[in-house]
Formats: sequence, structure tokens, C-alpha cells
Amino acid sequence: MIRTRPRSPFRTAALGGTAVLAAAALTACSGGSGAAKADDGKDAKPDTRISVNLSGKQAKAGVPVKVTLSEGKLQRVTVTDSKGVTLDGTVSADGRTWTSARKAAPGTGYTVEARSADGGTAGAGFATAAPEKVNKLTLAPGKNSTVGVAHPLSIVFDHPVKNKAEVERHLTVTTSDNTVGSWGWMEDWSGKDRVDWRPREYWKPGTKVTLRAELNGIDSGEGGGWFVRDYTTDVTIGKNQLVKVDLDNHRLNLLRDGREVRDVPMSGGTPGGDKASWRGKTVLMSKEGTINMRSETVGLGDAYDKMVDYSMRLTWSGMYAHAAPWNARHMGSANRSSGCIGMDTGDARWVYDQVQVGDPFEVHGRDAKGTQALNNGYGEWNLSWADWQAKSALR
Repeated sequence: MIRTRPRSPFRTAALGGTAVLAAAALTACSGGSGAAKADDGKDAKPDTRISVNLSGKQAKAGVPVKVTLSEGKLQRVTVTDSKGVTLDGTVSADGRTWTSARKAAPGTGYTVEARSADGGTAGAGFATAAPEKVNKLTLAPGKNSTVGVAHPLSIVFDHPVKNKAEVERHLTVTTSDNTVGSWGWMEDWSGKDRVDWRPREYWKPGTKVTLRAELNGIDSGEGGGWFVRDYTTDVTIGKNQLVKVDLDNHRLNLLRDGREVRDVPMSGGTPGGDKASWRGKTVLMSKEGTINMRSETVGLGDAYDKMVDYSMRLTWSGMYAHAAPWNARHMGSANRSSGCIGMDTGDARWVYDQVQVGDPFEVHGRDAKGTQALNNGYGEWNLSWADWQAKSALR
């Protein structure tokens, strides 16, 4: 049995705006605001044999919280951060040590409450040092989105991620139908680090998807800084649609549930140079409506400067499907655009109204300048499943 001592007097100290309580009860950190109460309402006695691995006002972040009992067994440990979030944890087989599942986050105050099996209790408080640099991220699709069957889960980081494996371990994808998928790392078109989760095959329509990035307290590595919060996004997979673009025959076909809905004449990029279209499996990134398109932004000099209707972005490099009434004489007969998939206004309006962000556009044909790059939009569908899996930091 653990022997306990009479209650010690307590003192209160301010720490980073959070009340932190000190007592002699714990050997490695500060204690509670007053005598702990046992379940029967009687004052419980502080246990001098319980210690915490973190203490003070500048404790090290990025490590688990450990509460240790020198003899006897721990009955219960509660660690709560300054936002009221409780850390989960487990007690060792011998009952002597409790370890949190999550790591202590930077710039955060924590309160520890521990009880031994014979009724001894102790409270403690500590705070971790503030981060010198914070890393943030952008998630796509956005929260509560409904997207097409080809849209990956995509994360772009504000700062470099050197600890890719550690970060990937804290990214969890759950689906309503146990979809098989894998993470893959790349350099985004913007030059930032990016990681996408792609299913082995296109999503099944109606699938419910949740991405949890439990990154609070994780270090990005050199030059990247700390993550100081978690992220969650929920996505629903919409209609089963596929757009097939045949550059050689100058046709665009919309298929729904495997059946052709409409066949549209189109004109792709002029073959033989930079104005040719990209081929491959791409993904509709956004529906942008009427936008100004200027050739200078895609490295084609002063070839054009137009307001373009029903614009549907397919790549970061500027390949769109859109209305192109000025090219009407070539629809269905020749590829004479500056790289985009052009249609007459009526057909473009119809396609624009039907498609969803995340719908796959599969572009085939000889009249192309190559296959869309991995990071030029969502190009991961152009990799085999094995090659995509190889891009995981955990492989």
C-alpha cells in the first residue's frame, strides 16, 4: 500500500494567462489549487511518489506526457490542456506509468491530476515553450464538400515538411465503405510541400469520407515549424461521372454511371508545340465561370486576351474546358486552340451545368504535348497504383 502524508499548503502562480498550481506533492512539476477531493467527498492526500516528466514554464513540446508512480499502481490520470481538451493515455502493464497518446503541443498550459490505487492523489501544472515558427496547411476539398469520383484529399503546407513520415502517421482517412487508398508526397505547383490521399480506383458515389490531421504538437522539421492545431474535413462523393476527351476525333463525351449522356464537338490545343493540350487523367479543379484569359500568364506571349465563359479549370498551368465561339469552324474537325478544350457556347454551358468539381476528365489522343505532370493540378491518376504507393513516406 502507498503511504501518504498530510495535505501540504498550496500556492497559485500565473503562467501565460493560465492559472498554474504549485505543491510539494509532485517531484517534477507544480501541483493543484487545493486539496484534491476523493470520490466520497473527503479530502484525499497528496502522493509524494508521483512525478511528471514535464515541468515549469518552458517545458519541451513534442514529447508525450508521462506520469510515474514510484511504487504501487496508478488508478486514474487526467491531463487537460488550456483549451479544456483532455489527452488520452494508457497505463503501463505494471501500473506504474501513464503515457499520453498525443504529444505536448507548444505554447500550451497543461493540468495534471493523478490518483493512486490506495487513494493518494496529486495535481500538477506545466506549460510548454511557445513555438518560434508555426506551420499551417490548406485542405482540399473544403469542409462538407460534395465532389466527383476522382478528387483526392489534398494537403498543402505553408512551410517545408522534413519530418514527412511523422506527419503522415498523424493523418487518418476513414470512409463509409472501407475504401483502399494511400498518401503520396510531392512538390506542389506553388513550390510548397504537398501530400495527397488517392483511392486505388475512383471513389464509389455516395461514399462518406473524413480526414483527420491530428498534428497539434508535431514538429515539421528543420525550417518548417510546429503544428499547433488539428484539422478535420468531411467530404461526400457525388454522382458517378466521367468526361472523355478524344483529341484525335475532336469529341467530348460525358458519361454518367457508365452511360453516355451527351457527345459534344470540340477543338483541342494546336498540335506540334506549346499550344497543344495535355493528355492523361486529369480532375476538374474548379468551375470558374467567366474569367479573363491572357496568353502572357501561360508563356504564350501576346497571342490572346479574352473574357471566356463557362471556364472549367483542369490544370494549374492553365488548361481549361470552356466556351470558345471564336473557334466555331474547327469544332469537331481540328485542334486549333491555345491548349484548352473549346466548345461552342451552348455545349459549354450544358457541360458546365452538369459537371462536378472532382469529375475526372480523361484526355486521349496523339495531338498532345505529353502527359499532365503529377503536381499540375491532380495528376496522380496517371501513376500506377504501385508507383503511387511508393510516394508515401511510410513505404
